[in-house]
Amino acid sequence: MQALFRALPSADACLALLERSFPEAAHDTLLACCRGVLDDLRAAVRERRVTSPEELSLPAISGLLRASAARACAPRLRRVLNGAGVVVHTNLGRSTLAREAQEAVALAARDYCNLEFDLDSGERGSRTALVEGLICELTGAEAALVVNNNAAAVLLMLDTLCKGGEAVLSRGQLVEIGGSFRIPDVMVRSGAILREVGTTNRTHLSDYAEAINEQTRAVLWVHPSNFRVIGFHSAVSPAELAGLAHSRGLPLLEDLGSGSLLDLSPWGLRDEPAVPGVLRSGVDVVTFSGDKVLGGPQAGIIAGKKRFLDAMKKNQLLRALRCGKLTLAALEATLRLYRDPERACRSIPTLRRLTMRCEVLHARAEALLALLAPALGGLAEVRLEDGESRVGGGAFPEQGLPTELVSVRPLEMSAAALRARLLAGDPPLIGRLEHDWFQIDPRTLEDEDFPDVTRVLGEALSPRAASDHTA
Repeated sequence: MQALFRALPSADACLALLERSFPEAAHDTLLACCRGVLDDLRAAVRERRVTSPEELSLPAISGLLRASAARACAPRLRRVLNGAGVVVHTNLGRSTLAREAQEAVALAARDYCNLEFDLDSGERGSRTALVEGLICELTGAEAALVVNNNAAAVLLMLDTLCKGGEAVLSRGQLVEIGGSFRIPDVMVRSGAILREVGTTNRTHLSDYAEAINEQTRAVLWVHPSNFRVIGFHSAVSPAELAGLAHSRGLPLLEDLGSGSLLDLSPWGLRDEPAVPGVLRSGVDVVTFSGDKVLGGPQAGIIAGKKRFLDAMKKNQLLRALRCGKLTLAALEATLRLYRDPERACRSIPTLRRLTMRCEVLHARAEALLALLAPALGGLAEVRLEDGESRVGGGAFPEQGLPTELVSVRPLEMSAAALRARLLAGDPPLIGRLEHDWFQIDPRTLEDEDFPDVTRVLGEALSPRAASDHTA
């Protein structure tokens, strides 16, 4: 065993090899990689997994050293191929930006910009003004505000308008969304007191009316973005609630969650109210996400009556919740596209994927199949199958989108083993497992992704990949 230990190269020799291969990498990073690989090899010697000095020479371990350094030097945030068919995939960054939004972000990142500078007066300006006019134009709101996500928007709204008083909310809307974000907990943080009315499945207008008292500051409506109650169920519409709230001198506030600026029912996506309609129904302030179905960057948008938005703009909490220039640049470019709904559906990737016609999906699935079949010949069976895509992001929870899947069944390994290797690919490919098949939904891939999908599948299925994985 001591002879095996002596066969290991020195850390300096390993470091010299890596410094030649990674000349831009930090010295300490490469040294840590060398020490980590050498420690692993010493453990392998002690456990008798390595028994030959030749296996420990510098040429023999150079691949391990380079692989360790490559992992250490690679960015943690990486491009991923989304073949899962979930359009607004929270774990994969939700919406991807339109080309116009990408260009706006690049400009704002590269150069100085008028983030808080009024070019007309030459004085300090407001970052809110960059997108407020566009939001009002597209929604019909009197005023608008942008913060860093919808949770922040709800927090700011309640802190400003309900702190120290009660907000009346149906028990059927005490929702929890991803990441354990709970409406009751946010209300506590805002200083508002939750006044629950009705039951989980049935709430009536009279329940709200009886709960309103001198401590009430607002009536709150929370859209059930990621679930539905069916069967013996009744709820009060925002239009009905608006009449009651306004008759008592109270504002009606709505947390819409994944808000849309367009009616998507022509594409079979129903029961998700669009923001303009929400405000026309009598809601005084609505909050919604800038990413998700809207297709822009992560942001929380607040729109509604000017007097309530003016109060929020004076809240000291706003400084902790405001967006930076990159978010505002992407959001402005995305909103500009909505001025022409047809152009928005073509240019905003989220909308394009949600509104993609079945014949287009079929043609794209056939195109991917035509690439995969010869490339994976002898390694896997490949076929087309009918399936469903999902919207994701908590929107349209009961509604799937018909799609055509490209299914791959490996001949020499399990589909689960293939999935594990694809996750380690460059770039990783995400798909679905269905029994012995790995399924890819072209709805959430771009045409220019198809060659990479073909390459990473071929690499993962190759016998060499199998031996590398075992090693």
